[in-house]
Amino acid sequence: MRFTTLEEWLQWLECQHPRAIDLGLERVSVVAKALNIALAMPVITVAGTNGKGSCVALSSAILGAEGYRVGTYTSPHLVHYNERIVIAGRYVSDDELLAAFSAIDEARGATSLTYFEFGTLAALWLFQRAELDVVILEVGLGGRLDAVNIVDADIAIVSSIAIDHEAWLGRDREVIGREKAGVFRQGRIAVVGDVNPPQSVLSYGRDIGAIVLCRDRDFSYSESTSQWDWQGVDAQGDKLEYHGLPLPSVLLDNAATVLQALQYLDLNVSDAAVRSGLSLVELSGRCQHIALDGVDIVLDVAHNPAAVVTLRQHLQQYPVSGRSRCVFAVMADKAIAEILSILQPSFENWWLADLDGNSRAAGASDVAGMLMAQQVSGVEYGGSVAASIQQAIAQSASGDRVVVFGSFFTVAEAMLFLSECGGVDVSSVITAKGNTL
Repeated sequence: MRFTTLEEWLQWLECQHPRAIDLGLERVSVVAKALNIALAMPVITVAGTNGKGSCVALSSAILGAEGYRVGTYTSPHLVHYNERIVIAGRYVSDDELLAAFSAIDEARGATSLTYFEFGTLAALWLFQRAELDVVILEVGLGGRLDAVNIVDADIAIVSSIAIDHEAWLGRDREVIGREKAGVFRQGRIAVVGDVNPPQSVLSYGRDIGAIVLCRDRDFSYSESTSQWDWQGVDAQGDKLEYHGLPLPSVLLDNAATVLQALQYLDLNVSDAAVRSGLSLVELSGRCQHIALDGVDIVLDVAHNPAAVVTLRQHLQQYPVSGRSRCVFAVMADKAIAEILSILQPSFENWWLADLDGNSRAAGASDVAGMLMAQQVSGVEYGGSVAASIQQAIAQSASGDRVVVFGSFFTVAEAMLFLSECGGVDVSSVITAKGNTL
């Protein structure tokens, strides 16, 4: 064993590979083979620009409600690295991660692995030993060359396709869509939740002989005030419907996609489990509301234009009686000006924060310049995320709202601060109400 604590391992992993992001399957495949990794249970792989976490959380909640032992792998984490790997409703322990990292380090020989590749192999190594009924893997970046794609998924989901990570995936939806579709497999199910998928997604699925199911073509949903209905097909291709479903805390676009995917899983999923999962699912940091002294605090990791459009719609759907302010910090490589343009009418005050120690983050002064160029007033520099939230809350009264968004790093810092205020328990960032994680 190279190290004796998880913190030591993670610090080493962050600097042991020459590049933080190094897409490709050759290195990780070699080490997976040396580890004899082979998953015997059904696997669902989830790719997409936005909505991946929601699809994983809801799939896990429904399958867990049926009594299945589910393993999920997601990234990035918010507060604790252990959040990335969940086995049967609990985060893996530090000791389990130490054992996995040690096994990988021994097996890899001279092969260099990225931080994400190490984590992916650790998840697969632990899943193989956990006697699971099903595994759900979230793609980290893209799909075709992401480390998760060394596993042949029985069911592949592409939740949505939008512009993000252009430096690695391309600058238009057709190119990005082809990367996402790389998780499809010949003769296996591919469920596309994007209502207007790029032609590259459909063409690739057709070319390799995947069985592609598309929203608003093969499955759809309709919503009323307090419930929703779903229409799709079962594993035999026959029409299937659910009526009067409870509204979940995740977007219905993603919920509808998950319901279609689960029809093709070679496991029985009852109507009761579907309804229970929809009622119980919860995802931290995605339109998450926290009440603190009468102020509605909303945490959202939205960091690209498509995601902030969804955030704007959510805020409009659930208005407050008072004023709305925001705390914002974002990575420098995002479409910052467009993000600001989409949400600038939603807030009376912008508190701009710096993410100290994060070399990828945009400076608050640079963001302030973009807001001024858009003639936005009420712009303040708050210092750290915690200090910005504190100042925004100090200006707020009961009935007001403070929205914290821009990146996973922003929300993670917010959660740590709010935990000190008694607003959120970061020791138990959960994906389904009632799970003990």
